[in-house]
Amino acid sequence: MPERLVFITGHLAKARLERLLTGLGETAFSWEIIDIGVKVAALMTEEIIKRRLKLPEGADRVILPGRYRGHLDALSAHFGVPFLRGPDEIADLPAFLGRAGQPPDLTRHAMRIFAEIVDAPSLTLEALLSRSRKLVAAGADVIDLGCLPETPFPLLAEGVRMLKGAGFSVSVDSADIEELRIGAQAGADFLLSLDENTLPLALEHPVTPVLIPAIPGDLDSLGRAIEAAQDAGLNFIADPVLDPIHFGFAHSLGRFIEARRRWPDIELLMGTGNLTELTDADTSGITAVLAGICSELGIRNVLTVHVSPHTVRTLEEHDLARRVMFAARADGALPRSYHPGLLQVHDRKPFPATVADIEALAADVRDANFRILTAEDGIHIFNSKGHAVATDAFSLFSGLGVEADGAHAFYLGAELMKAEIAWRLGKRYVQDEPLAWGVASPAPEEDRTRLAEAGHTLKAKKER
Repeated sequence: MPERLVFITGHLAKARLERLLTGLGETAFSWEIIDIGVKVAALMTEEIIKRRLKLPEGADRVILPGRYRGHLDALSAHFGVPFLRGPDEIADLPAFLGRAGQPPDLTRHAMRIFAEIVDAPSLTLEALLSRSRKLVAAGADVIDLGCLPETPFPLLAEGVRMLKGAGFSVSVDSADIEELRIGAQAGADFLLSLDENTLPLALEHPVTPVLIPAIPGDLDSLGRAIEAAQDAGLNFIADPVLDPIHFGFAHSLGRFIEARRRWPDIELLMGTGNLTELTDADTSGITAVLAGICSELGIRNVLTVHVSPHTVRTLEEHDLARRVMFAARADGALPRSYHPGLLQVHDRKPFPATVADIEALAADVRDANFRILTAEDGIHIFNSKGHAVATDAFSLFSGLGVEADGAHAFYLGAELMKAEIAWRLGKRYVQDEPLAWGVASPAPEEDRTRLAEAGHTLKAKKER
C-alpha cells in the first residue's frame, strides 16, 4: 500500500494546495487535505489541532505548514502518527516531497491592456510602428494613440491604417471630436473618452466606445451614457476614471466599487497612469495593488502609460500582475509565491543560510578559494585562511591579501559590492550570479562580473 500523507492547512491555502498536489500526477503516496478551520494556516495552534483534527484511518504522516511553530513531538505523541513541518511556501512542497511539481500556470489572464503612446502626434510612421511592436512584445493588447491638446496629428489616419494593417488592435484617445472621427473612419477598434454628448459618434462607425462621465466624478452622467449605448445595442466599456492621490484618489476608488454595484455585468476600464506616473514610488507595488482591485471587481481592461522614466517597465509589470492575479483568484489564494517578478527591490527569503549554517560551512573549508554569502548579520567571506563578516564591503577588502592580483581583486570587489547591495536591500545574493530584479530589468545572459581572463574560473579560484 502507498504511504498515506495528510496535509493540514487553513481556508486560504486549501484550494492552492489541492491544485498543487493534484498537479503532481502519479506519486508514490496518496494524500488528503484537511482544513483545520482557521483562515491562515500559520495561526493554527497545538490546542486547535488537538481539538479539531480527526485523522483518517491509515494515515502514515501528517505535514504541517512550515510556519507552524508548535511542538511536533507533542502532536506526534498525541495522535500516534509522525507530524512533520513542511516548507514555508506551498510552491516549495514538491521539492520537500521528493519529486518535481508543476510550476504555477501563468499563461492565462482575463485582462486587456491598452498601452498609450502619449507622444504619438510627434512620431513618424516608422517610429510609431517600431514603438507599437515593442509595446505588444511587452504585453500590450491594444495600441492607444494619445492625441495632445492643441497639437496637430496629421498622420493620425495613416497611423491607424498602418497599425491595423500590421495586425494590431488600435484605440484613439482624444478630447477633440474631429480627431476621434478621423480615427474611427480610419478603422480604429476603440474610441476612448466618449461621454453622453459625444457617444453618437460611435453610432456612425463599427467601433467600441470607452465611456467616461461628462462631468468629472459624476457617475450619473456615466450612467446616462451607458443607458444610451445599451439602447443602441453597442458594445462598450465604461471608465469611472481613477484620480491621482490627493486629487480624489480615494473617492475615485469608491466610484469603481459603486459602478460595479450599479452595473454588475458591464465591461469596465481602469487607467492606472494617474497612480504609476504621478506617484514617486516603485511602480511594481502600485501595479500589483491596482491589478488586485481589478481582479476583485472584475475589471478586465486597463490603460497603461509610460512617460516618466521611473515607469519604464510598467507594461511588463501589468502583464505579469494580471497573470498572477488570475492564477491566485482561480486558486482562491493570496497572490503570493506565484512569481517573483514584482518583488524587484526585495526578496521574501533573502538569506537562505543562517549565521550558524555559514559558520559550519566555513569551518569545513580546506582551500584558499573565497566563498561569499550573506546572512542577517552582514556579508560573510571566508576560505581556509579565515572568516570575516561586515556590513560594509570596503572594510573587508584590506584583509583579503589580493592587492597584487588585479584581476582577482577586481572580481572580489565586484562580488562584495553586489553582496552589500543585496544585503542592504534584503535581496538574495548568490556568488557568481546576477542579482534578480524581476521584470524591472531583464536578466543578462551572463553575469558581467565574471572574469574572462585565462587562469580564472567563474569563482575566481586561485590558490594563494
